[in-house]
Amino acid sequence: LIYDSFAQYLVAEKGYDKDLLTLAPDSLDFCCKGLVLDIEEGNFLKLAEDGTVLRASHGTKSMTSEEVLETYGRREWKHFNTVSGMVSRSAKYYLYDNYFDLPGALLCARAVDSLNQHDGQKKYDFWKDMVAAIQHNYKISAFKEDCGTYFPEVKNHPDKYLQRCPESVKKWLKQLKSAGKILLLITSSHSDYCRLLCEYILGNDFEEYFDIVITNALKPGFFSHTPNQRPFRTLENDEEQEALLSLDKPGWYSQGNAIQLYELLKKMTGKLDPKVVYFGDSMHSDIFPAHHYSNWETVFILEELLGDKVTVPAETESEPLEKKGKYEGDQPKAPYFVSKQWGSFFMDRLPGLENAEETLVRTWSCKCISTYSTIAIPTLEAIADLPLDYRFTRFSSNSSATAGYYPSPPRALLPNEESVTMK
Repeated sequence: LIYDSFAQYLVAEKGYDKDLLTLAPDSLDFCCKGLVLDIEEGNFLKLAEDGTVLRASHGTKSMTSEEVLETYGRREWKHFNTVSGMVSRSAKYYLYDNYFDLPGALLCARAVDSLNQHDGQKKYDFWKDMVAAIQHNYKISAFKEDCGTYFPEVKNHPDKYLQRCPESVKKWLKQLKSAGKILLLITSSHSDYCRLLCEYILGNDFEEYFDIVITNALKPGFFSHTPNQRPFRTLENDEEQEALLSLDKPGWYSQGNAIQLYELLKKMTGKLDPKVVYFGDSMHSDIFPAHHYSNWETVFILEELLGDKVTVPAETESEPLEKKGKYEGDQPKAPYFVSKQWGSFFMDRLPGLENAEETLVRTWSCKCISTYSTIAIPTLEAIADLPLDYRFTRFSSNSSATAGYYPSPPRALLPNEESVTMK
């Protein structure tokens, strides 16, 4: 749906090739979190923790090790020092780090393929059109106006796109609240879309789960901006009202900043430095800024930890189809399958010269996890049944790089499995 919402706009409004509208079933394999789009070159890159390019594609087409070495050398990608600071947004590259953005990566790659075919371009200028497509589909008034493809479709068929929250997670949220914790929901979605999602996922009483709801939070800016730059606003019928000078009581607000939110939390808890644990699934918008600017504890929700577990025993490979479980054939692929084109999210081989020993290195995405998150979990369900005083082992500079993964580290990071998982 996200892919279509962008593609239809590019074809209808910007004159792109109609071929972009059709998706081959296996083309979603291209989507892999942690890729960086080098906008001017039309290349996608997977980076090692020191910024070396591990794999690359031009458009959707994988570059060979030789082409990677020829284009990027065995050295740090030229924008790595700015991208690794995470603070900057740039017109030169874009970071794909969550599933909401990811279908756009495939569309950009296919746009590059299409431009190559027709114009043989060397420098690319598709990004402004992509930004216009995002604006058109997701601007703050789009939900209300039934603008674009995305919102009208989710409104009409929520059951097709949304999964209800497991009972264990709802119970856990209630337990936290009963134990005197203050619960916050902070989302960059506007209030109307947030309400649709939460009513479907949690139920019509979803507001009772949270003390404070903040919509249109415009993360990561929520964490980095000052109260003057981004004040809180009240809402009436999903329309933002005048700016508030301070945040005085719990409730539902729009926009805002972490500084004033923290002042309210001090007031509500009666503590000088209340501890905040922030859960998020985007390194760029959630985990890095909450850690870097607010010094909050961060729990990174990383579906890739699930994709790691699935192995098919050799003997079932050759069984006739009838013997396989009735769901195996037609199950939709879960979003955390490992991309064939890009390989493991956590580790990869350094592209070696002809006869050099191969070395396995951590990806930059993997390094960010142990640097900026307190712990990483595959889903909220994974921890919902634990006692509230369960003590997690955190990532820290003096513990192993796998310490903070719960319930277990990804296999790719464990010694002696490497040769198996990297084949």
